[in-house]
Amino acid sequence: MDLYDILGVERDAGLPDIRRAYRRLARKFHPGINPGDREAHARFGQITAAFETLSDPERRRAYDAGVSEDPRAADFSFGFEGFDFSVDVTSEHQASTFGDLFADVLARSAGPSAAAGQEAGADLQSSLSVSFQEAMTGTEQYVALTRQAPCRTCAGSGALPVDPVTCAGCQGRGQVRTARGHMVFTKPCEACRGTGQRCETTCRSCRGEGLESRAESVGVHVPAGVTDEAQVRIPGRGQAGRRGGRAGDLILSVRVRPDPLFRREGDDLHLVVPVALHEAALGAKIDIPTFDGPVRLRVPPGTQSGQRLRLRERGAPSLRTGGRGDLFVEVRLVLPTLLDERSKELVREFGQINGGNVRRGLWDDQL
Repeated sequence: MDLYDILGVERDAGLPDIRRAYRRLARKFHPGINPGDREAHARFGQITAAFETLSDPERRRAYDAGVSEDPRAADFSFGFEGFDFSVDVTSEHQASTFGDLFADVLARSAGPSAAAGQEAGADLQSSLSVSFQEAMTGTEQYVALTRQAPCRTCAGSGALPVDPVTCAGCQGRGQVRTARGHMVFTKPCEACRGTGQRCETTCRSCRGEGLESRAESVGVHVPAGVTDEAQVRIPGRGQAGRRGGRAGDLILSVRVRPDPLFRREGDDLHLVVPVALHEAALGAKIDIPTFDGPVRLRVPPGTQSGQRLRLRERGAPSLRTGGRGDLFVEVRLVLPTLLDERSKELVREFGQINGGNVRRGLWDDQL
C-alpha cells in the first residue's frame, strides 16, 4: 500500500502535514486505545512505519524513487492509566498531555541515529585559486584545511570499552518508565541502549564528543570549463558528525586568475591578434595560440583593424552542455617601423596609388 495513502496525505505534503496526520491516526489506532483489536494493531504498525519513512528526507527520496518500503509495526510499549481519550480523533488540536507523549514518540521515530545521539556534521566553506589554463583543461589540486574529524582514540564513538557494569540510568532493567499526565509508558534506556549494562566510558581525548580538530590535505578535481566564482562540492569532507553521524560536505569557491591573452564571456573566448599591414592587405595564414595547441588562422585579403574572425568550438568547455564555445579573434593592425629610405619610398608610392581609396565615398556628401 502506498505510504502517502496510509497517512492520508498528498505526495507533496510537507513535514508538518505528515506529523499532524501521524499524530491523528496514531491516536486513533494505538493498541492501548483498541485492546484486542488486531486490525487496529496492524494499522498502527503501518502508520508508524509510513511516518518513519516519510519524515526522513533521505528515506523519503529513496521511496519516491521507487525503493520499496514495507510498513511494519513499531516497537513501542505503552501502559495506560486512566487517560482521558474523549478528545475528538478527527481534530488537529491535540490535548496537551497527548502532545507531550508524542514528543517522545516522534523522537523515537526519527530513527536509530537520533536515539543514539548522532548528529550530522556541518558543511565546510573554503576557496581555491586556479589559473586560466587550469580552468580550461581541468586540474587536480590539494586544499589544506583544518576540520572536525572523528576522534582517533575512540574512532568517533565518544566512548571507550570497559568491563560491564550495571547501568545507573535504568538500574539494569534496560528500560525506563516515564509518566506524562495520566499516561505511563516505557521505552529502551538510551544510556545502555536497552541492554541494562554499561560496557563503555566517556573518551577523555574528545570528552565524549567523538571529534577532534585535524589538519588535512584534501584532493580536489577541478573540472574543465569551471568558471570564476563557481562552487565545487566534495561530499563527506566537511565537519565530521558527532558520535558516528554523517559528515558534512566541503564547498569550495573557485577563483580563476585572469589570463594575459584570453578573455572569457560565457563559453566563448576572445583573443586579440596583431596583424602586419601586408598580411591584412594581401591576406595571410598565421598561427594563433589556443588551449588545444597552435591553430592556423586564415586572414582574408582586405581585413580591417578591429574586424573579428570566428573559430567554432575552439572556446571554453561547457559544464552545462558538454560542448565547446567559440573563439573570436580580433584583428589588431600593426604599422611597420620604417628603418630605411627604401621602405619610406615604398610607403609613399603605395600612398600615391591607394591613399585616396581610404576616404573615397565617405565624405563625398559633406565636401
